[in-house]
Amino acid sequence: MPATLERILNDEQIEQFHNDEFLVVRGLFSIKETAMLRDHFMAVHAAGPVENSFHPMPLEETGGDILKHYPRIMQPHRWDELSKQMLLDARVGSILRDLFGETPLAAQSMLYFKPPGARGQALHQDNFYLHVKPGTCLASWLALDDADEENGTLFAVPGSDKLGVLCPHPADMSKSFTTEEVDIPEGSQPLPINLKAGDVLFFNGSVIHGSYPNSSRDRFRRAFICHYVGNSTTEMSSGYYPLLNFDGEELRRSDAEGGGPCGTEELLALEQVRQSEREKGGAGVLQGAIAA
Repeated sequence: MPATLERILNDEQIEQFHNDEFLVVRGLFSIKETAMLRDHFMAVHAAGPVENSFHPMPLEETGGDILKHYPRIMQPHRWDELSKQMLLDARVGSILRDLFGETPLAAQSMLYFKPPGARGQALHQDNFYLHVKPGTCLASWLALDDADEENGTLFAVPGSDKLGVLCPHPADMSKSFTTEEVDIPEGSQPLPINLKAGDVLFFNGSVIHGSYPNSSRDRFRRAFICHYVGNSTTEMSSGYYPLLNFDGEELRRSDAEGGGPCGTEELLALEQVRQSEREKGGAGVLQGAIAA
């Protein structure tokens, strides 16, 4: 990352992030940029499957599950140059450097389409999947459409990062397209994070977050979502390698082992749920960090 990169956040924003462990940066990307990204990913969808990344089904084969036709795209930066540019965008890098307090490294990119009628994503924590040590991952969640409660915006539980990584239980698959869910801590409530296209939400990987179904009649809620770790990371889940620095160089750390704080038995039980959904043709149930 260029050492001369202009700082974007002010001291008050950095303090707000460390108080809340999430921060919205309004208008970080322009209307023109978000329109270009929407068009680009709709063209990717129209072009069809990408091996190990994206597998849309024809509408007539979905059985009424719109997310089988519009599944999320996993790790597009590994084969799509524009996605890589977005993952390593210097504006995002500047903000992450201030939030981490050190050089950031990129671990994951995803594109969520979330068309009208789509299920949401059960409450979860990203670091349950990434197993970053020491510390945690951070997410950047770029809204490509205006996102509100009607079309399934993200919800976050303030203060939940202080609880560490919680053990999930199977989610209600009639409302969520992913299989894991964590409970809302007693005395807490998830808050909607309403965004305009071009706004970016940054949040700690231990913050409980998720979304509810898109109940609108004709509004997509597309989002480009990335995960990052700090340069001091010593280990993480192996499926996210290679990491990238903001010059595009590939890096690796040690592999995280075991089932983390939830142990192996619960993870095996959740994997059985995943396998059952795969056998039924469940939409988008893939390994990886999940960010609604």
